Amino acid sequence: MTLTIGENEITLCDLINVTRKGYKVEISQNAYEKVAKSRELVDRYVKEKKVSYGITTGFGKFSDTVVSQEETGMLQKNLIMSHSCGVGNPISIDMVRGVMLLRIVNLSKGYSGVRKIVINTLVEMLNNGVTPFIPEKGSLGASGDLAPLSHMVLVMLGMGKAYYDGQLLEGKDAMDKAGVPIMEELSSKEGLALINGTQVMTSIGAHVTYDAINLMKHLDIAGALTIETLNGVTCAFDIRVHQVRGHYGQINTANNYNKILSQSQCTTKQGQIRTQDPYVLRCIPQIHGASKDALEFIREKVEIEMNAVTDNPIIFCDTDDVISGGNFHGQPMALPFDFLGIAISEMANVSERRIERLVNPNLNYGLPAFLVENGGVNSGFMIVQYSAASLVSENKVLAHPASVDSIPSSANQEDHVSMGTIAARKAGEILKNARKVIAMELMAACQGVDLKHAKDKLGVGTQIAYEEIRKMVTYYDKDRVMNLDVDIMEKLIEENKIIDIVEKVIGKLDI
Repeated sequence: MTLTIGENEITLCDLINVTRKGYKVEISQNAYEKVAKSRELVDRYVKEKKVSYGITTGFGKFSDTVVSQEETGMLQKNLIMSHSCGVGNPISIDMVRGVMLLRIVNLSKGYSGVRKIVINTLVEMLNNGVTPFIPEKGSLGASGDLAPLSHMVLVMLGMGKAYYDGQLLEGKDAMDKAGVPIMEELSSKEGLALINGTQVMTSIGAHVTYDAINLMKHLDIAGALTIETLNGVTCAFDIRVHQVRGHYGQINTANNYNKILSQSQCTTKQGQIRTQDPYVLRCIPQIHGASKDALEFIREKVEIEMNAVTDNPIIFCDTDDVISGGNFHGQPMALPFDFLGIAISEMANVSERRIERLVNPNLNYGLPAFLVENGGVNSGFMIVQYSAASLVSENKVLAHPASVDSIPSSANQEDHVSMGTIAARKAGEILKNARKVIAMELMAACQGVDLKHAKDKLGVGTQIAYEEIRKMVTYYDKDRVMNLDVDIMEKLIEENKIIDIVEKVIGKLDI
């Protein structure tokens, strides 16, 4: 239950273990030795009055303004206070814990020049449940996530606000209650090292990526239940069809469907009832698979960035060099996170089209209109499809890429910015909408199964999923308040219970 930083690269699962499952964090001795060496070089630069950005100079447009040795500490504290201008709702606690973890990883590489106490303070905050209040808006994602990361550092200094034991407290009070000593001051380079990086966008995007991977498995289950409700043609999932195209996500999806639908008495072969299905059934491997390939690409980029050194300047002890560069620039993550939003948006898009096919009497092969008996008196799933369509339409607006925009800042010194943090946050909003849509498809498909009296004829995987859903959401025999069912179904997806149970029987679902 402990993650050691400095021995191996951390993974997406490591991040989730710390941010959501309560794993503790420790620093390896090897990492501490690297940190000490880089700090020695910073101290020497200050003592020798060498001009180096952010160590003996101001920031941004003030990079040519030299600061005296006596003022370097005040320079760092002023940096944090002046840059703490984030606005909006707080970033969720798990994502802020991710920010802290990723900052610890970055600083522990030994290229940042901070003292050991800086890293230890973050580790103690993380391990003892002190979570800074970080407003979600205010980052351009270029000189790092300057504003939100500054709010994190405020708490280290006994300022700002933080959550502790379920309460939002003044930063100093939260630290005192947790028994974590505040830092009385920051030394040269440390303020800049703490806020000049991409950890906010990376943490947000990493959590969304992880949740999207799990949501994709639910999408496969939802599509399989819909296929059975509509007596879909499974010849389209013949693995040979997908191997000759070669895309891994497509092949993996076909494999999933062959496992999930194994032994189903509800599916058909081509020509048995009809020759072929509409695209949202027949092309599931191609549609779902494309989003899976996108998610795999994004996961790879996320894990690279989670282990990256992204502050500035970077300290190379072996050659006594302090080099000012641009690793804080969020462009390598801004594009993937825009892609993430698009990929998740398409997951909801195809799901909503299957809901429409289930509820529409002109398309659902004999099921009652809007999946309810005594229609007219009962409206059934009519407005479920409305709501799903609304969410999908909103996602189309949100999926517009943030990374195509740039507004110069710091008197045009920072003349191209990534907007990567906006891209990550947008992807998170799209995910929330998509989860609701897929919850609706799962409900509608189970309703169709019941109307066809097919609950004992399902495939190996869908049978398990159906039974788990029906423990929480009962058959819809007459109109009732529908959003309550949607909320329950969405919670089931969030908790991943359905996938856990299905995978125990049929094995891991591929992404």
